Amino acid sequence: MSRLRATLSLRRQSFSLAVALDTPLDGVVAIQGPSGCGKTTLLRALAGLERADDGAVHCLSETWQDEARGLFIPLHRRQLGMLFQEPRLFPFLDVRGNLLYGRNATPRARRRIGFDDVVGMLELAPLLSRRPDRLSGGEAQRVALGRVLLTSPRLLFMDEPLASLDADGKQRIIASIRKLSTALEIPILYVTHDMAEIHQLADRLILMEAGRITEHGPLSHMLTRLDLPPANRADAAVVIAAVVESHDEQYHLTRLRFGAKEHLLIAGNTLGIGHQARIRIMARDVSLTLDHPGRTSILNVFRATVRACSPIGDAQYLVTLDLEGVEMLARITARSHAVLDIRTGMSLFAQVKSVALER
Repeated sequence: MSRLRATLSLRRQSFSLAVALDTPLDGVVAIQGPSGCGKTTLLRALAGLERADDGAVHCLSETWQDEARGLFIPLHRRQLGMLFQEPRLFPFLDVRGNLLYGRNATPRARRRIGFDDVVGMLELAPLLSRRPDRLSGGEAQRVALGRVLLTSPRLLFMDEPLASLDADGKQRIIASIRKLSTALEIPILYVTHDMAEIHQLADRLILMEAGRITEHGPLSHMLTRLDLPPANRADAAVVIAAVVESHDEQYHLTRLRFGAKEHLLIAGNTLGIGHQARIRIMARDVSLTLDHPGRTSILNVFRATVRACSPIGDAQYLVTLDLEGVEMLARITARSHAVLDIRTGMSLFAQVKSVALER
């Protein structure tokens, strides 16, 4: 597995960046933090678009920068692709021309991703003869992604690529990123402030604040750490990897398997048997009970063990639950915490509405 190791520092007017990072590059590695914390500056420094004052970058078994040795490899020699917030398409070329520009700019010996493969994967065939000014925002960003892919990069850097898109455009790009990450096995470093994007895409998460990396690790671990910002947000959630096991045709439900032996039901039956799904479960949609509820409209009831709990202000508590190796979050009132006498190590039941689950 490829790794990214970097120690970088730079100062620009009133802002300073000082980071040390060592992370595997597998799937999508998201960088998240508040506006102005240095996410984009870090990405630019890692890419070589901005040279850090001091430090080193080792990536894909190569050294891209080592200021102690006076070494700096420019962006065009790092074999990485950059996707920005704006598509930056050439207005004088149609979609086909923009895509071919990416391919033609790449030496023939390094081309490993085919034109037809990219067009098919990103559903660009109906757009090939259009000029950029005839494209929607989402279409233009898919073309920009296709142009980057046709340079056959070994690594992709994405700087808030969905920031200017509407909901439909965002979902099309998210589906494309998922597809290419799996099919082409290209690691992605993905900057965003949007936790919903992270829930849908990320495999690992890097948290930043005030020019520093505060924590990083696998997404499942980072989302359930009660001492980290994601768990303390109003949209706190966990993401569970599940496999479609069967369908209930009568009631239009899908049964998925996750963890060692757990199952859950979600509404709809459009996913094929064996499909690998990412299920987001919001903490606010999980309720707790000490006794099995018996006859209930809630379809998903799990025996769980309390691993940790923490107050959020005066009115609520956040509880980390262990479902035989899979962690889940529940947000409950302070009154419920007191009435149920929630304590670390106790056994109880977690209830999740099927309609609250998102794939």
